[in-house]
Amino acid sequence: MSEYFSLSDCDVIGFDLDHTLCRYHLKETSRLIYESFARYLVEHKGYDKDLLNLTPATWDFCFKGLVVDLEDGNLVKLAEDGTVLRATHGTNDLSTEEIIKHYGPKREWKHFNSLNTSFTRSAKYYFYDNYFDLPGAFLCGRVVDMLHKRGNEVNSDFWKDMMAAIDHNYNTSAFKDDAGTYFPSVKRDPGRYLQPCSDSVKTWLRSMKNAGKVLLLITSSHSDYCRLICEHILGKDFEELFDIIITNALKPGFFSLVPQQRPFRTLVNDVEESQGLPSLDKPGWYSQGNWPHLHELLKTMTGKPEPKVVYFGDSMRSDMFPASSFGKWETVMIVEEMEGEGVPKSDAAMSNEAQVEPLEKRGKFEGMKSPSSASNQWGSYFVDVRKSGGGDEESQKLTWCCHCIHKYSTMAIPSVEHIAGMWNFFFYLNSPDNPFANTVTELQLALLEDKGVLFA
Repeated sequence: MSEYFSLSDCDVIGFDLDHTLCRYHLKETSRLIYESFARYLVEHKGYDKDLLNLTPATWDFCFKGLVVDLEDGNLVKLAEDGTVLRATHGTNDLSTEEIIKHYGPKREWKHFNSLNTSFTRSAKYYFYDNYFDLPGAFLCGRVVDMLHKRGNEVNSDFWKDMMAAIDHNYNTSAFKDDAGTYFPSVKRDPGRYLQPCSDSVKTWLRSMKNAGKVLLLITSSHSDYCRLICEHILGKDFEELFDIIITNALKPGFFSLVPQQRPFRTLVNDVEESQGLPSLDKPGWYSQGNWPHLHELLKTMTGKPEPKVVYFGDSMRSDMFPASSFGKWETVMIVEEMEGEGVPKSDAAMSNEAQVEPLEKRGKFEGMKSPSSASNQWGSYFVDVRKSGGGDEESQKLTWCCHCIHKYSTMAIPSVEHIAGMWNFFFYLNSPDNPFANTVTELQLALLEDKGVLFA
């Protein structure tokens, strides 16, 4: 693999929307998502009202990259080889002895091969890899605690209620119908949850398009929610920034469901036409769809038999793994945990935040951990320490999430702001043979090895 990467070499620049082009106020949004799920369980499924009571300190449990084992109510943090680094039952830590009791002396999680090779979801486990899901991990832990308190058996039955809560709040019709708690709240006060893009990002997008790049927006959000977000973060003229907008893309199936792919559909007043399109023959705004049909259009638009595409996203399951594995696209992963664990914010991001009231610093968030920060209970998103068998010798281990970034992303950056304006720059990719390696940050992100920790 080349030790350099440049956006200027790419013919097509694609973006996910949520937590990629659009940054959220994570503390405010996480509280809203947790409340939307918990309120459904309390009001519709008869769960204890105490689920709605939280203290700032309890948010330390909220940590991206956990897997909930639905068979026994454990949550686990995995090493790159699938061994269990840390685990809880509900929200309570399991000791080393308890971890060995559950997972054997080698601490092997039995479903790892299935998760690691396909990233598919299962009736036996659920992987929390994005901020829309993340508060659900915390809620799962609290539900398990509550079941124990009631003397009820813990099994996967509670997960049916969790899925019902997710569907109630995120259903594609929920935005239009003002259903659930999440969408009505964001519609009432988008500025409370969404961070506008800086002028540097908007200028960057325009400059790439003016230079002849094809710009894509591919999101699994429905068209009505996408429009609300884009108007707030980019302005009323946001459609001018993109050649192709694809909503309700239903990733990862957008990339992986071949040859049984979903057809593209046109939209009329945010309603999908019932008749699918046999192919995609012109730029525009579409719904659902699939990678092969998009690829054919991109060949026509660029005049190249194999256009080079790069895609920015925040989810390993929905963006990085399928785009790189099926589409063979270059990928840039947005990893806010890099900022949360010490990488300085870009000048553009700091300037932009100075113009926006820091809602998360209001009194009710005082003492609340940001979901992107390291956790006292779970440690770092990227690395962890393991003691050797029975001894006191410690060794650092990459987390499975960190390993996946290494494997499936061309480069990892904390935010789009970090790269805005640099589309014709070359970036060195961190590698042991690269003299620039380890100059970006003193943080242990150097353990990403040959993946891109951006420096300029």
